[in-house]
Amino acid sequence: MIRTRFAPSPTGYLHIGGVRTALYSWLYAKRMGGEFTLRIEDTDLERSTETSVNAILEGMSWLGLDYDRGPIYQTHRFERYKEVIDSLFEKNLAYYCYATPEELDAMREAQKAAGEKPRYDGRYREFSGEPPEGVKPVIRFKNPLDGEVVIDDLVKGQVTVANKELDDLIIARSDGTPTYNLTVVVDDWDMGMTHVIRGDDHLNNTPRQINLYKAIGADVPKFAHIPMVLGEDGSRLSKRHGAVSVLQYKEQGFLPEALLNYLVRLGWSHGDQEIFTMDEMVEYFDLVNVNSSPSTFDYAKLTWVNEQHIKMACPEHLARYVAHFMVEMGCDLSQGPELVKVTCLLKDRAKTLIEMAQGAVYFYHDFESFDASAAKKHLRPVAEEPLKILLSKLEQLEEWTAEAIHAEINATAETLELGMGKVGMPLRVAITGGGQSPAIDATAELIGKVRCIQRIQMALDFIEVRKQS
Repeated sequence: MIRTRFAPSPTGYLHIGGVRTALYSWLYAKRMGGEFTLRIEDTDLERSTETSVNAILEGMSWLGLDYDRGPIYQTHRFERYKEVIDSLFEKNLAYYCYATPEELDAMREAQKAAGEKPRYDGRYREFSGEPPEGVKPVIRFKNPLDGEVVIDDLVKGQVTVANKELDDLIIARSDGTPTYNLTVVVDDWDMGMTHVIRGDDHLNNTPRQINLYKAIGADVPKFAHIPMVLGEDGSRLSKRHGAVSVLQYKEQGFLPEALLNYLVRLGWSHGDQEIFTMDEMVEYFDLVNVNSSPSTFDYAKLTWVNEQHIKMACPEHLARYVAHFMVEMGCDLSQGPELVKVTCLLKDRAKTLIEMAQGAVYFYHDFESFDASAAKKHLRPVAEEPLKILLSKLEQLEEWTAEAIHAEINATAETLELGMGKVGMPLRVAITGGGQSPAIDATAELIGKVRCIQRIQMALDFIEVRKQS
């Protein structure tokens, strides 16, 4: 069975690069009928926080990236890591290193001065003397001295590294806690990981980890190192490029499936197709078509993708998300039409869920004034007569439907020999407060008869005051 995992460190928020890694791992497991695991790599006790853990879990939940196993916390597995380290000692593949920070700094400076690559020189690799007093040793892995490591990477292709280029990595800190390179290898072994899909910033760790897999007797998984996501200025994506946490995109009104659609195309393609449903992503995704070059994050393109997903989403789905923003804006959703009907009307006009919510406010909340620009243009004395006639007709209207309202707008325009715009636009401003809305007849139907009558009268009062000024 194919097994993949997403293994974030809870030292910060779940960011865009991490989400794309999680998505690729999730999609590959889903497509292959495999298993996807969430593992929290929290062995950095100083920097790991519960807040970050919660942000990761909340982000994964919002995105709908469900996991078959997890969350598994590395801090719950310290005994297991100790077992593996002890077994490496038994095989003479691990040793205590007593080099002090000052000693290591001096060693690196000497190597730089000699034009050599700075790295640990193995000075305690075969040490058998009396340990220096007052020094808490780290534990290092005895990396092979000869030969080479060949990585048949599913994205990068074949990468070969000579073992002489690798130093003896630290597998346990001086306080006894295991390091990333050890824990990730042990976890992948114990959890039966077949494919490790991760950012190519980990590529330097891979040859060291492959040597560790072999040393502990584990099968080596297949690796796929995906390229970095860059900001529009060409540098690595970071907080200065905008949102830090994926949850900020939630608060900015993006649909989770739209964000995932955008991210899946940020380094992968399926022909020229741009818009994908979640089912299509699962059906089409493969590692063969993952690009080996970095991709650039484009906020405008993300917004366009979100707009397309809003248009194609069912109103019920949109309503569940829009309701959150409506309540935040102070709207009482019980004081107006069904939100599903409103989202159906607005879904072709919004780029974000926030825009949709803003466009829906007048269905639930009465306004105290008109948009100044729209009122100046359309609530002029010349609009008084058509609005008065419309008011009279609509007051008498027994069947409050879009069709019936449309017929009365038409009849008024014909009676006054005016174009539809001369009647429809003053009505739009009167009942919505501004100059933008969906079809005015459908809009009026949802706003309701009582509110429409009150607002048309408010517009007529506005025109009367304007006439006198």
